[in-house]
Amino acid sequence: MRIGVPKEIKDQEYRVGVTPAGVSTLVQAGHEVLIQKDAGTRIGFSNDDYVEAGAAIVETAQAIYQCPMVMKVKEPQPVEYEMLGEGQLLFTYLHLAPDPVQTQALLDRKIIGIAYETVTDKLGRLPLLIPMSEVAGRLSIQAGATALQMSNGGNGTLLGGVPGVPAAKVAIIGGGIVGTHAARMAMGLGAEVTILDNNLDRLRALDEMFGPLLRTRYADRQAIAECVGAADLVIGAVLIPGKQAPKLVTAEMVKRMKPGSVIVDVAIDQGGCFETSRATTHTTPTYIVDDVVHYCVANMPGACARTSTLALANATLPYALALANKGEQALLDDPGLRNGLNVYRGQVTYEAVAQDLGYTYVPAASVLDDGVAAMKRAASYL
Repeated sequence: MRIGVPKEIKDQEYRVGVTPAGVSTLVQAGHEVLIQKDAGTRIGFSNDDYVEAGAAIVETAQAIYQCPMVMKVKEPQPVEYEMLGEGQLLFTYLHLAPDPVQTQALLDRKIIGIAYETVTDKLGRLPLLIPMSEVAGRLSIQAGATALQMSNGGNGTLLGGVPGVPAAKVAIIGGGIVGTHAARMAMGLGAEVTILDNNLDRLRALDEMFGPLLRTRYADRQAIAECVGAADLVIGAVLIPGKQAPKLVTAEMVKRMKPGSVIVDVAIDQGGCFETSRATTHTTPTYIVDDVVHYCVANMPGACARTSTLALANATLPYALALANKGEQALLDDPGLRNGLNVYRGQVTYEAVAQDLGYTYVPAASVLDDGVAAMKRAASYL
């Protein structure tokens, strides 16, 4: 199969969909890989590196989008919609539930959209989301600590304090991958950390993992209000796979936060879990509402693009190889990969997206059975 890898165009997004090592693996398996010129240059992957691995370098995104399979990092931007072709395999992060414009564009173009964030493994985990959740969780504390500085609108609190001075209070809403890594970083800096989650088993696991250094609270409305109100830094780390994030922190709760406190909404890719959140960029990462600094960058891991690319590529390559080897049949053969199928030739095939955006849900297995059968019938006439 011919696989195209475009240069990302989202604001300050320097990650790239495939590394030179990944290109080598794909080429050795008999596939052709096209890389847009300078796609990985900013993070140390030169055009020559890709050529030596077996890729062809092309000048334009239009050439990339002529490929039967396109592999990238972030969801297509509006200028890329018209370059997508019917029946094309698009393998990337999509985050469709909070993005009706993109969803309709993909449906109109009748592409086969496989979202990294909803692919599952045999244990029900999200193997293509986990690497970026790990990065985002750790970054959220760095970003929050920076935003707390006076020059950035914060209240001037140092996360770890100093001898004789209290440490900052950090509240983390959500005890999954993002929340766990955020807690690890915050505690490492000496902050006073509380994680809130509505899964008692998860809270018990976190308690065993971190011991008395970490405080845990069941995430009911009252506990959230109390912890948010007392915190210097609040991390939004809520995830319901494929769905819009629930607005667990109301505008009224934000209004009652301490002046100069900071919100970092890692859930912003799925719409955010604060009522006052709106997506920002690395160029303009923060804004202030009711004297509270909001950091809501929608591609946080892009700030550490080299680390993020290497971590993501380790996870995505086996799935990319399966798709390149088998095409749509790979989705039928692997239920976990099939869970990544969000849109298929004009139909919504992920239930949470259909529910949130008001589309008719069509089970992925049914459309794939029909599609693969049709391709086999067509091949028999050739």
